This record gives sequence, C-alpha cells and structure tokens, in this order.
Amino acid sequence: MIFLRKSVWPLREVVGALERGESSLVTESTGIYLRDVYDHAIQVIDTVETFRDMLSGMLDIYLSSVSNRLNAVMKVLTVISTIFLPLTFIGGLYGMNFKYMPELEWHWGYPAVIAVMVIIAAWMLVLFKRKKWL
Repeated sequence: MIFLRKSVWPLREVVGALERGESSLVTESTGIYLRDVYDHAIQVIDTVETFRDMLSGMLDIYLSSVSNRLNAVMKVLTVISTIFLPLTFIGGLYGMNFKYMPELEWHWGYPAVIAVMVIIAAWMLVLFKRKKWL
C-alpha cells in the first residue's frame, strides 16, 4: 500500500498541472478529459488511503490477539512457578547436610515434610481456582 501510494501521489500533481493549462501542448478540448483523469487520481488516492487504514487496523487486531495469547500463557507459567516456589524452598532447606536438624531424626520426618508440601500445593491450587486464575 505504501508503494502504491508513493506511485499514485505524484500522478495527481502532474495531472493537476496539465489540467490547469500550464503546458502549451494541452488544448481546451482535452481539459475535460484531464479533469476526469484528475478526479480518478483523487479517487485512487482516497481508496489507497482507506485500504492503508484498514490494513493498519487489521495489524492492530492481530497484535492484540497475539498479546492476549501471550498473556494467557504467562499467567499459567506464573501460577505454576508460584506453586513450586515454596515447595522448592522446603526441598532446599531439608536438602542441606546439617547434622543437627531435629526433623532428620524423627521416624515420620520425611513423610511429614512430603505431607506439608502436598498440603501447601493443594492450598495454593484451591486459592488460584477461587480467584479464577486457573
């Protein structure tokens, strides 16, 4: 559209100059036809401008839809990372090699930590479903 606009716009000026009679080669009888050509050139320019505006609007709509899809994907990734953040912290805390951690000597220490992690993940899933993020 830009290339077509650049091609047609100077044509309007040339036909306008010929119509005004600035050239000695144009007679009065051809002036009527030149006015008609000038009107057609104006119509073509208006049509090109209309199509350019329509294409610009379509591009904006496309970019908005791509942005909306990206936002939906980012929301899901954010929810997943938010759920795994406290689980990673707990796993990292109990993955350290300290000798005197009281929970390490408990008989039910490992299942208790797993249960706490499952409860936290389930609680966060329920919270996100209530807020309608999932």
